[in-house]
Amino acid sequence: MMLSVNIGPLSLPLAQLLLISAFVIALIVGAITGRKEGVPVAGTLSDIFLVALVAARIGFVIQYFEHYQENLWGIIDIRDGGFSVIAGLLGALALTGWKLWRHPRIRRSLSIAAASGLLVWGSVSLLVTLMESSSRGIPEATFTLLDGNPVTLAEVADNKPMVVNLWASWCPPCIREMPVLEKAQQDNPNITFVFVNQGEQPETITQFMGQHKLSLQNVLTDISASLGRTTGSQALPTTLFYDANDQQVDAHLGELSQATLAHNLRNFDTD
Repeated sequence: MMLSVNIGPLSLPLAQLLLISAFVIALIVGAITGRKEGVPVAGTLSDIFLVALVAARIGFVIQYFEHYQENLWGIIDIRDGGFSVIAGLLGALALTGWKLWRHPRIRRSLSIAAASGLLVWGSVSLLVTLMESSSRGIPEATFTLLDGNPVTLAEVADNKPMVVNLWASWCPPCIREMPVLEKAQQDNPNITFVFVNQGEQPETITQFMGQHKLSLQNVLTDISASLGRTTGSQALPTTLFYDANDQQVDAHLGELSQATLAHNLRNFDTD
């Protein structure tokens, strides 16, 4: 299973990389077909891509607006990765239809380019999902509690849904999302929250928690940072979501906000 792809010093979530790749494919196909007919479509494709992103963000914010009410600036902070795929597709289709209706000369080139990008994105996303569906159980590796006792994730989960956060004290987005996860741990006693530190000693972790006045349960050490490799993500923070049957049902790469955490917890019964 692969959640992120390293490109030089950058680590991109696989979903974002697939989206960018599909857009590039659409641009290439649009350039080829547009050149044959003497009509440029790159600008139109860029407009559609941008509108899709904006629509996806607006759709997500509307759906989870209650979680943004205390911090309205968070609406434009897209670092939390909150986007609605359905809203984005609807926005892209709406603008594509408008462009096709208003500009007959680009209909053929734009239709072929947009369909190519959508086909690449949809088919590859489906293929990746099918490939990952058979390898999403809880990793069996043993980690260590801060008191030195060994433990596995399944033992910590105790037959409850589980949220596993991979983090490090040197990671700014990890620090920013910690209060969100701390509150969620307090508000959701029927979900097990686990914080697996990547590559740091217990003394460093304890000092970090004291410095930031964090009260977290189930803090584990992973000195060799093996969990990131096992789950296919070298990026921090990474948060994995497992149901009560020990199967991974979701994953989030990057900083969590209250809204994106609520979105990822939607498959859990927290009553």
